Amino acid sequence: MDTTNAMNATDPARPALSAQDTDERLIRELVARSQEAQTDPEVLPALHTSDLVLINLAGRRVFGREAFSSAMTAALASPLKDVRTTLEVDDIRFVRPDVAVVSLTKTVHDERPGTQGPSDFPARGAMTYVMTRDEDADWHIALAQTTPIA
Repeated sequence: MDTTNAMNATDPARPALSAQDTDERLIRELVARSQEAQTDPEVLPALHTSDLVLINLAGRRVFGREAFSSAMTAALASPLKDVRTTLEVDDIRFVRPDVAVVSLTKTVHDERPGTQGPSDFPARGAMTYVMTRDEDADWHIALAQTTPIA
């Protein structure tokens, strides 16, 4: 149970968090969990909706959580396992109380052995998540799309 509002309500110096503030905090936590789980093909797909759409930095589209899990497992069995990313939330906009568009900057860290000089991956990408909140008040990623930044 989230006790943030209850604690703030007892301290008159701290205003209670609004529902939107709470959702923004939960969304930021989900983004952090997705970054931490980028090498875990069991955890990361579970942070997405079952019918997710994912478009990666190279433009490959993946439809559905199962396909994402399979693609991720294959990537982690290849040299791509040494390419990791970090995410920075730039903006969160609520389309409805249960739908948010999250703008992020993705930074690519190509740590493949033997890679010298510039990577064949763009160093940064403009990433967009569309997140939905389910009936249990949990947020999930429904769409993840990355556009390379030149």
